[in-house]
Amino acid sequence: MILPFLKKMQDSPRGYRIANTVFFFVSGFGYSSWASRIPDIKAQLHLSEAQFGAVLFAFPIGLMFTMPFTGKLLNKYSSRYCMLLGAVLFNIVLSMPGFTAFVWQLIIILLLFGASRNIFNLSINAQALEVQKLYPKSIMTRFHAVWSLAGFAGAGLGYVMVTQNIAPSYHLLGISVAMLAVTAFFYPMSIHTEPVPVKKKFFSVPDKNLIKFALICFVSMACENTMYDWSGIYFQNILHASPKLSTAAFVFFMTAVTLGRFLGDYGVMKFGIKQILFYSGILITLGFLVCFLLPFVYPTIFGYVLIGVGVSCVVPLVFSIAGKSKSLSSGSALTSISTIGYLGFLVVPPMVGFISEFLSMKWAFLVMAVLGGIMILMVNKIGEEE
Repeated sequence: MILPFLKKMQDSPRGYRIANTVFFFVSGFGYSSWASRIPDIKAQLHLSEAQFGAVLFAFPIGLMFTMPFTGKLLNKYSSRYCMLLGAVLFNIVLSMPGFTAFVWQLIIILLLFGASRNIFNLSINAQALEVQKLYPKSIMTRFHAVWSLAGFAGAGLGYVMVTQNIAPSYHLLGISVAMLAVTAFFYPMSIHTEPVPVKKKFFSVPDKNLIKFALICFVSMACENTMYDWSGIYFQNILHASPKLSTAAFVFFMTAVTLGRFLGDYGVMKFGIKQILFYSGILITLGFLVCFLLPFVYPTIFGYVLIGVGVSCVVPLVFSIAGKSKSLSSGSALTSISTIGYLGFLVVPPMVGFISEFLSMKWAFLVMAVLGGIMILMVNKIGEEE
């Protein structure tokens, strides 16, 4: 029954869409599975918070340094082949952290993990752009919604593994094998694209038109990662809430992100990309302002929901616009915008820590509201034709 289904779906828009959806799931499930075992791996290596924080920085270093290389790959080969390479490397490396016995081993693994995740994520987004061209309606945000759902699923399974005292080595190895099997099964259904050779520098800065979108992406990624890193601490340090309430607030945020991505395509069809980006900036700004002005449990949870909906659709919609660039190939446009966007993901959350140290985390959240205002200004510079 399975093989006839696979054959029927091959070389069809529906099959391409299913395959790309599955690869988004593989990415989100694998990443959240790793994240769910971070405390155990930290304890396994007997590292302090500061030491482990320094080790974790290897992941974004690996990601950032392979951005130009990934752009070259996407310009030279079909995004389908790049996606297969990224998926295989990503899942092989995923199996390794639980077996580490020394810090240097984990650092090398995280460098490779960041590099493989970069190749995998950019290529599945490049594939998504090709699938989007086959549909008259917007479908981009739902791919990212599936990534969020996979994140919930991976975190949930991780919780079960922890409560059942399953070692990280067996857990992550099992996930790796399962996701490699899924990759092998669904890869034949993925869409083949002809690469467009581009004679450019190793790193391509976004053209004048795309810089606006790169800055919008920067703000959204900065705000999203700030919530990942600091939302729980804000609840505990500013609101003096219990760990359970802090966790619940983060679940509200993640639920808002997921629902926003599932509904985002409907919003694009009704209002257009520019309006959705504008509303996103408004929601991000209002959400952080609510947290700043009303530092109480329920208003802050409401603020988290506003921020979650606000950041939910920005990155997939910016990627969608990048794919239409006339001066850069899809691979180059995605790479250059992602590079600037990930700078926000990496640089701003540590800035929140510095502001919190010298002033208060409330003031750090006010700075994030200002970033949301900057995003609104950038959206207003987008021409109607975009």
